[in-house]
Amino acid sequence: MITDPHLGGCIFLIQDYVITCADHMLSLNDFNFRYSQKQRIGEKEILCGSQDEFKNWSLYAPNLAFLPNLFFIALQALKSSLTMPPRNWKGFDPCVNKWVGISCNNDRIVNISLGNLNLEGKLPAYITTLTELQTLDLTSNPNLTGPLPPNIGNLKKLTNLNLMGCGFSGQIPESIGSLEQLITLSLNSNKFNGTIPASIGQLSKLYWFDIADNQIEGKLPVSDGASLPGLDMLLETKHFHFGKNKLSGDIPEKLFSANMTLKHLLFDGNLLTGEIPQSLSLVKTLTVLRLDRNRLSGEIPSSLNNLTNLQELYLSDNKFTGSLPILTSLTSLSTLRMEGLQLQGPIPTSLFTPTQLQTVILKRNWLNETLDFGTNKSQQLDFVDLQYNDITEYKQSVNKGSSRIVILANNPVCPEVGNPPDEYCKVVKHNSSYSSPLNTCGVCGDEDMEPTPTTCRCVYPITGTLTFRSPSFSGYSNNNTFEMLRLNLTDFFNKKSYQVDSVAIRNIREDENDHYLLIDLSVFPYKTERFNETGMSSVISRFSTQTYKPPPMFGPYIFKANEYNKFPTGGSNSSHIIGAILGSSVFLLMLMIAGIYALKQKRRAERANEQINPFAKWDVNQNSVDAPQLMGTKAFTFEEMRKCANNFSVANDVGGGGYGQVYKGILPNGQLIAIKRAQPGSLQGALEFKTEIELLSRVHHKNVVKLLGFCFDRGEQMLVYEYIPNGSLRDSLSGKSGIRLDWTRRLRIALGSGKGLAYLHELADPPIIHRDVKSSNILLDERLNAKVADFGLSQLVEDAEKANVTAQVKGTMGYLDPEYYMTNQLTEKSDVYGFGVVMLELLTGKIPIENGKYVVKEMKMKMNKSKNLYDLQELLDTSISTASKNLKGFEKYVDLALRCVDPEGVKRPSMNEAVKEIENIMQHAGLVDSSASSRTYDEESKGSGDLYGNNSFEYSASFPTANLEPQ
Repeated sequence: MITDPHLGGCIFLIQDYVITCADHMLSLNDFNFRYSQKQRIGEKEILCGSQDEFKNWSLYAPNLAFLPNLFFIALQALKSSLTMPPRNWKGFDPCVNKWVGISCNNDRIVNISLGNLNLEGKLPAYITTLTELQTLDLTSNPNLTGPLPPNIGNLKKLTNLNLMGCGFSGQIPESIGSLEQLITLSLNSNKFNGTIPASIGQLSKLYWFDIADNQIEGKLPVSDGASLPGLDMLLETKHFHFGKNKLSGDIPEKLFSANMTLKHLLFDGNLLTGEIPQSLSLVKTLTVLRLDRNRLSGEIPSSLNNLTNLQELYLSDNKFTGSLPILTSLTSLSTLRMEGLQLQGPIPTSLFTPTQLQTVILKRNWLNETLDFGTNKSQQLDFVDLQYNDITEYKQSVNKGSSRIVILANNPVCPEVGNPPDEYCKVVKHNSSYSSPLNTCGVCGDEDMEPTPTTCRCVYPITGTLTFRSPSFSGYSNNNTFEMLRLNLTDFFNKKSYQVDSVAIRNIREDENDHYLLIDLSVFPYKTERFNETGMSSVISRFSTQTYKPPPMFGPYIFKANEYNKFPTGGSNSSHIIGAILGSSVFLLMLMIAGIYALKQKRRAERANEQINPFAKWDVNQNSVDAPQLMGTKAFTFEEMRKCANNFSVANDVGGGGYGQVYKGILPNGQLIAIKRAQPGSLQGALEFKTEIELLSRVHHKNVVKLLGFCFDRGEQMLVYEYIPNGSLRDSLSGKSGIRLDWTRRLRIALGSGKGLAYLHELADPPIIHRDVKSSNILLDERLNAKVADFGLSQLVEDAEKANVTAQVKGTMGYLDPEYYMTNQLTEKSDVYGFGVVMLELLTGKIPIENGKYVVKEMKMKMNKSKNLYDLQELLDTSISTASKNLKGFEKYVDLALRCVDPEGVKRPSMNEAVKEIENIMQHAGLVDSSASSRTYDEESKGSGDLYGNNSFEYSASFPTANLEPQ
């Protein structure tokens, strides 16, 4: 843009034209003055104005071209800002030339709908000159980046602003509060940060407010009763979707009132603190309340009984205390999730009386005594999960034909050793097996194609994931529910002109972290092989604008489409082309078919070869290193990793360290993974990366993390592991995970992690020294089995012996072997020392060094072998000290731990010896089946390992020469 001081306006440089837009209409003298000074730029000049005004000016400027209004300039600016604009965006007039995604009314642009068109670029400020615009929908274009224009509030007639699934960042503009007609505001799944603008409280017509899955922080804004607006003024808003952000502070008492009409309040996955405000009970229209995964505290208020329309109540993973609330008035309640809290006492039978109740999940609490559903239980009740509590008895009621699932695993009522265990002691996942009715059409030639369910034509469907954040049913066991959804979708698209033949749904599952219902959706084109840009955008906009309404029980949703790049390449479709070729030359057609078949066969062979040998294309000349020799490890492309990790969004970021970040991801088959992505400063050379992959791919033991794959593409280095939701041992000992570990479980964790280390030392090929054994590198799976993780500092035993000394001492203070620290000589006994510290950490629950005190030194100073429990009760974790009478094998355990942390390596046991001693301790204490100790490591090595946790991938720092032991 070039400012024109003579005309008081501006000049836009767009392609080969110069567009002059004055803030006011020019006088003839001004115009003549400009030309007399020869300040014209370019071959043509385009003046914004009316047709009549253009005729007058053209008498004085024969080279002047006509542009009807300023609106088109904004679209040209948008086109220029995009790396690859839609293909048919040609010419200056988007209305006359019928640009895809653009709708006009009387030469005014009223609708921009460009969902899932693979757009890349930024949103220009000139978009705010489209003052007649009613809908701006850019859904599912993750490469649209940068901030929103600060003066977006100029779009006074805007009713729908849908930017879900883009890459926009920065603060949400304060001017957004000037969009007085706004009904739908969807800014979710972007990279917005800063705070929620208080000005949004001025949007009196707002119905849908979604800012979930961003990086928005700060407090929830409320009005001050004078000039400052706030969210409490949004009386007509039905949806507050604020989940998966960084909102903090208390939930304001003033936020809620009896005048509000909220239906869904989703505050899950934030940093909110304090108690649940009493005013929340005034919003009697609420059907869904999600406060899970915050830092809320206090007792759960009985005033929630006033929410008589509530169907979904999620309070999990907070710091609530006290007993279970009495919720008998919530007759519409379908799902109750209160896991990972600190609730105590018995479970009242009245908890199960709401007539619509289907699912109750109360695992990871302190609930005790007897589980009794009573005689007035809901007839809909079909799933009750009470894992990790203190239930001592279960009164089973006889219900013929009942399919109710009850899970009491890891309670006293379920013995550690049972053969076979009772049904209620088994861990069962409550997922659906439903999939759209299968056809018998066979397989299409192209792997990206699918046969339509109705006609068996091979087509390119639109695919993506429907995410329901709070369905008012649970269990997913009733296939009729999902058939209803499929028929509802089919009926919606068949009644409208959306070029849709049919739909299919499959892979129904629950997100293990967010507890959202995820469903894969395919939408098939009608009477054609592929959607064009207009047809695809039309389908996407039906979801983004919430025009499609699912059955009420499914609740609010979002649809995240997969990239679609199968648009027609020309005016004729493939069948016309083939017909023309056939008419001209049958022989040519046969050659073409043979060539296509040969090419497909070659590609299939290449893909199969890459599955067997992922480094088949490894460039030896470029890398000067032979390709890695792998065992059961898959190569992923960067694009596959990006899609799995939701474009490496902050919401998927689960931690990291000096090496880089770790992201949670999901493979197309639904398997959860953890992706360890190296940052630029930590990239290894090809040889080092190859060595690490080869090393990890050979490690196979049920107590050691398992590598699933890697990415060596586009200059990126990533390692892919299975994902474990229970995190690290440190998370559990600190109370972060909400998992309570009794004495028996702690012994089993010590045994499992010891077996993993022993395998690395003696049976791995080649043997490995871990070099950074600590509680954050020991992970716990769903059954609390221990898995040794993070080989970022590992070293081959053979290499350590050849080198004798290392260049730098590496490890974590508190777990670091003093002999290795002082001499730089690394041996397997250095791992034994770290393991001994972990054994002591299992006793105390605290980190090894706290307030200048070192657990090894404190244990040695305090212990008295002549007294019960060696007189160490005051050092023990409260979770086990309260049961001190049942700490069988305690003294032998302490003796072994102190032998492991002996200052001299030769006096420490090997990991194999330590494992056998722990097995003996458990066997003599009656805590393990005698047959368990006779298993060989080869037998134990068959199993899977996982890697997950905020600290589990972190590279530890090197330490300067200094006194090791804290004073």
